[in-house]
Amino acid sequence: MRFIDNIIVLAFSLLACIVARAQEINCQITVNADQVQSSDRRIFSDMETAFSQFVSNYQWTDDEFETFEQVRCNIIITLLGNAQPAIGNFEANVQVKSARPIFNTNYESILLNFADRDWQFEYVDSQPLQFNDNTFDSNLTSILAFYAYIVLGLDYDSFSELGGSVFFQKALDVVNNAQQSNRPGWNALGSTRNRYWLIENFTNGQMIELRRGLYKYHREALDTFGEDPENSRKLILEVLEEYLKVKEIYPNSILIISFLDAKSDELINIFSEGNLQVRRRAYDILLEMDPANSSEYEKIIKSN
Repeated sequence: MRFIDNIIVLAFSLLACIVARAQEINCQITVNADQVQSSDRRIFSDMETAFSQFVSNYQWTDDEFETFEQVRCNIIITLLGNAQPAIGNFEANVQVKSARPIFNTNYESILLNFADRDWQFEYVDSQPLQFNDNTFDSNLTSILAFYAYIVLGLDYDSFSELGGSVFFQKALDVVNNAQQSNRPGWNALGSTRNRYWLIENFTNGQMIELRRGLYKYHREALDTFGEDPENSRKLILEVLEEYLKVKEIYPNSILIISFLDAKSDELINIFSEGNLQVRRRAYDILLEMDPANSSEYEKIIKSN
């Protein structure tokens, strides 16, 4: 009996390890269906569960993750009024966010805050969601997989310089495979703020300093902010200087727009204190990169 008990315990332990290893991402997905006319609302809660489980349970990497190491993300899917639930056709505007914990704090720094207005997909209640890295199975799973790889790439880049390269390459593969679908968001035409241009920027060698900046900003500056705030501010200012150089060459870079969408509030808080000369330079750079939010950035130089 003791031998059998040990076998059972071992089996459950191995199963627990497999499940834990598969969960690199902890993704909360919310489906807002307020604009959709449908008598059966159950499909929308089913969507939330199915989409969340797909992203959170699929094994995206070969690395082992502890629960506290999981990459946190939130996806808010706002279905548009032209949806046809009866035949499973949907369009949506979507906001994708991911965050990274800062060492020795309870604070999480936003890594991605991206609006995607090019979601078209088919979904039937309780249908299985299938994805293969090498083929295009469906627009829905390709989109979800694309963002899974993006949030992983950002997280790895923030802990190790250029550490997310393998995931950005996988995201690029998803884009290349999905172009055969002729669905919006996967090609260079139309919007410059779509999935195609997001991964193009991440894999563009002339923008590599933007990715190096993610490591410097998070690992070298934010993770040590409590020990030496002034040095951390100087490091972050150096990152902004590099981003400005790229902005001057690529004025419509979606990567810079995405960075500011994620970081503007945080940057205002960081530079609202400390050396006045550093704060003024940060203000000047942010004003040049993001003039539409000039009134917000003024808080930096108005602070005591």
